[in-house]
Amino acid sequence: MEEDNQSFFWIKSEGQERLATENMIPGNQVYKEKLIIKSNIEYRLWDPFRSKLAAAIMNELEYFPFENKSQVLYLGASTGTTVSHVSDIIGSSGIVFGVEHASRVARDFLDRVASHRSNVIPILQDARKPKEYFSVFGKVDVVYVDIAQPDQTQIAIDNCEMFLKKGGYFFLVIKTRSIDVTKPPKRIVAEEIEKLKSRFDVLQTIDLHPYDKDHAMVISKFKS
Repeated sequence: MEEDNQSFFWIKSEGQERLATENMIPGNQVYKEKLIIKSNIEYRLWDPFRSKLAAAIMNELEYFPFENKSQVLYLGASTGTTVSHVSDIIGSSGIVFGVEHASRVARDFLDRVASHRSNVIPILQDARKPKEYFSVFGKVDVVYVDIAQPDQTQIAIDNCEMFLKKGGYFFLVIKTRSIDVTKPPKRIVAEEIEKLKSRFDVLQTIDLHPYDKDHAMVISKFKS
């Protein structure tokens, strides 16, 4: 087993090095992920085909600001797969505010993740209306955005303007097919990055293939 910043771990399972996080709630599974105990510590394998943040790590993500005590605003929590691993990493002193609008998946998110984890605060709200997130207090260290909307980048920027501290990190999943099916994905990614440059320093762009088709992850930093 290898440590990487103590945020996530590489654990041998079935002859392969697999990504994992230390389980904050031992015995608890979120998406039928495999649990492995090493040296009396339980780890949850982190599936890059189910989590775009894990996919980015597999594809050589260079910046990982999620750490113990981090405060994270997560737009597009869905059923909570990635949120649960972020929850493991930030620990009981951190907070992840998980915004999800679709009531069916929000119910799964509440049942599987938020009801078990004290550091997850669910916000059942539309990401277009950040002024209505009454649960978010103070500025956050990281804004992570994984939503399927044609104007997803602008929605993300509006949330950063409101909640991201200066110098904070911004992770944007660009779903090219949600923006425009007629343009080449690489062109869409370049156009979306242009929209960020006035307010953010763009640090890295990662193609999420083979884990997600026509998706990119852009990591940037809010200019001071």
